[in-house]
Amino acid sequence: MDRRRAVKRIEELRRLIRHHDHRYYVLDDPEISDADYDRLISELRALETEHPDLLTPDSPTQRVGGQAADAFRSVRHAVPLLSLEDAFEEEKVRRFDERARKELESDAPLDYVVEPKLDGLAVELVYERGRLIVGSTRGDGQTGEDVTVNLRTLRSVPLELAGTPPRRLDVRGEVFMRVAAFEKLNRSRADQGLPLFANPRNAAAGSLRQLDPKVTASRPLEIYFFGVGLVEGRTFRAQSEILETLPEWGLRTNPMARRAHGIDEALEAYAHLRDTRDKIPYEIDGAVIKVDRLDHQTALGQRTRTPRWAIAYKFAARQATTVVRSIEVYVGRTGKLTPVAVLEPVSVGGVTVTNASLHNQDEVDRKDVRVGDTVLVQRAGDVIPEVVKVIESKRTGKEKKWRMPAKCPACGSPVVRESGEVDHYCVNVDCPTQIVEHIYHFASKGAMDIDGLGGKTVQKLVEKGMVRHVSDIYSLTKEEILSLELFAEKSAQNLLDAIDRSRNTTLPRLLIALGIRHVGEHMAWLLARSFGTLEEIMNAKREDLDAIRGIGEEVAESVTQFFASQENRRLIRELEKRGVKVAAEAAPARARSGAFAGKTVVFTGTLETMTRRDAEALVETLGGRASASVSKKTSLVVAGPGAGSKLDEAKALGVEVISEQKFLKRAGRA
Repeated sequence: MDRRRAVKRIEELRRLIRHHDHRYYVLDDPEISDADYDRLISELRALETEHPDLLTPDSPTQRVGGQAADAFRSVRHAVPLLSLEDAFEEEKVRRFDERARKELESDAPLDYVVEPKLDGLAVELVYERGRLIVGSTRGDGQTGEDVTVNLRTLRSVPLELAGTPPRRLDVRGEVFMRVAAFEKLNRSRADQGLPLFANPRNAAAGSLRQLDPKVTASRPLEIYFFGVGLVEGRTFRAQSEILETLPEWGLRTNPMARRAHGIDEALEAYAHLRDTRDKIPYEIDGAVIKVDRLDHQTALGQRTRTPRWAIAYKFAARQATTVVRSIEVYVGRTGKLTPVAVLEPVSVGGVTVTNASLHNQDEVDRKDVRVGDTVLVQRAGDVIPEVVKVIESKRTGKEKKWRMPAKCPACGSPVVRESGEVDHYCVNVDCPTQIVEHIYHFASKGAMDIDGLGGKTVQKLVEKGMVRHVSDIYSLTKEEILSLELFAEKSAQNLLDAIDRSRNTTLPRLLIALGIRHVGEHMAWLLARSFGTLEEIMNAKREDLDAIRGIGEEVAESVTQFFASQENRRLIRELEKRGVKVAAEAAPARARSGAFAGKTVVFTGTLETMTRRDAEALVETLGGRASASVSKKTSLVVAGPGAGSKLDEAKALGVEVISEQKFLKRAGRA
C-alpha cells in the first residue's frame, strides 16, 4: 500500500478501534466479535510495520511496548489523592451526615452519591488535549509511582479521549480484577508452581506494579473511574455530573453508583450493595458516600489526609484463620462429590463459619490442605465458604493428607472421575442424596417456592417412598404428609396449600427449578424474556440460543442438551398433567407495537421512581429501543435530576426532551 493510502487507512483503523473499545468497555454494548477486533489490530500493526514513520505513541498497537524498568519514578499529584475515613457502624455514618449539615448550616437533607468501594488499587491518569500523558498510583496521596506504561496495557484505559474533553483532565480510578479472572490466574500460577495471590486486590496491585509491562499486559486488569483532580477547560457542579460526563469521553464509571436524597436513602443504597454483593462479579468491600454538590465539598474542606465530604462505609471482614478438624464429602443433586473442610467455628463477615468448600481433589492437592491444618477461609457468597490457603508456618507435623473415597458415602456405589474432568461423581442415578437434593432445589424459594418443603421433610418423603421424582410432589395427600412425624393437621394443610399455589408459576422460576446447568436467576430471566414460553425454549435450536446477547456457548449447549433429553421432556409433561401451569413471559425484544414503537430512547440523570434497567426494559416492552448515547437517530431523551451533557447534546440536535413523569404517562404507567 502506498503511503497516502496507508495514512488514510491507519487513521480509519485507529478510529474504529477506539470506537469499539468505547462500545465494549464504556457502553457494555460491543458491535463486533473479539476475532474481528483482533483482525483490526493485526491490520493496523502490519501497516505500522510497513510504514514505521507513521507509528505514534498513542496508537492502539502501543498498549504493550517499551522495556522493563529498573524502578518506578515518582509522580506528584496536582491535587492530593486523599484517603477516606472508614466507618463500620451506621451510627458513625449518621454522625458524618450531622456534622456536614451543621457545617453547611442546612436543615434540609443533603444529596449524596453512593458508589461501590472496589477492592482494588487507586490510580490517577493525566490527559492533556485528550491524550494520556502520565498515569500513577495513589502512593501517599501527594506522590505516587509512575505506572504509565503498565496502565496503557489496559484496554479499558483510553489512550485518546472521545468527544470534546477539557484541555487537561486528571481523572481518578480503581484498577481491579474480576473474581473469575483472578481464579483463572491463580489456577495458571498453580500449574506453573508459582505462589498464589491471596485475593483479587492483591493480584491487581501486584500486576499493575510489574517492572515489565508485558507481564501486566498478560493479566486481566480493568478500571472504573470515580472522580477528578485538576481540570482545565471544564467545570462541574456535582459528583453525579462527573460520573455522568466521564463515559462521554470514553472513561467508564461504575453503573452501580446511585444518587441519594438524604442519609436515609444513602444507607438504603449501602444496604442494597451489601445484600447484592455476592452477585457482583468483582470484589467490593463497602460503599463510598460522597456529598454530591461540589460547592458543598469545597465548603466542608478536608483534614490532613481525608476529606470531610466523603466516608467509606465498610462491610464486615470476610476472611479469617481457623483449623481444619476433618474433611467430609458432600454429594450434590447431580451426583458430584465435593470435599468439605469441617472447621473450628470462626466468625467471618459477621457469620459463624463451621464448613468450607475444597471444591475437588485437585484443589485439595493444589492447596495441600490436610486435616489439622491452620487455614485462611473466606465467605465468597451465599454458598458455603472456601479455603483460600494453608498457613504452612503453623504446621506441627501431625497433619494428615486426604484422598477422595472410592465409594459414595451416601449409597456405597462406585465413584468415578471421567477423563479430562476435575470432579468425581457417584454412578448411581437413584442415589438417595441426589434425589433429595434435586427435589429440595425444585421446591426452594428461588425456584417453585414451596414453603414447608425443607430438607428434613424431603428426606423423609424420599425415605418412605412417597416421592421419587419432583412431579410426585403434586400427588401427595394430606394423609401421607400427616404420617410424617414432622407434621400436625395445620402444618400439613399449609404444605398442601403451598404445593397448590406453586402450580401457577412463572417461566423463570420453573427454569431455575429444573436445575439446568449454568441457568441461574439472571439466565432464567433472560431466556424467559427472549423466548416468552416454555415450548419456545424447549424447541429452540442451538443457533437460536447463540443469537441472543448474553447467552454464551456453555449456556446454549447446556439448555440444548437438557431439552434434548426425553427423560427431562417426560418430567415436564408429568408436571403439566399434575396441574403445573407456567405464565407466558413478555419478550420486549420482539415487541412491534406500543407507545415507543420505532423510537430510540436515551435516559440521563437520576430516575426517581424506577431503576435505569427497568425503564429501558419498559421501553423495549412498548416497541422501542433504549440507547446509552445521544445521536441523530435518538427520538427521545428522558432527563432526570443531575442530567449532564447528554441533555445539552439533545437540545443541540433538536431531540425531544421530557421528564420522568411524562415518560411514565406515555408508557401508561402514570
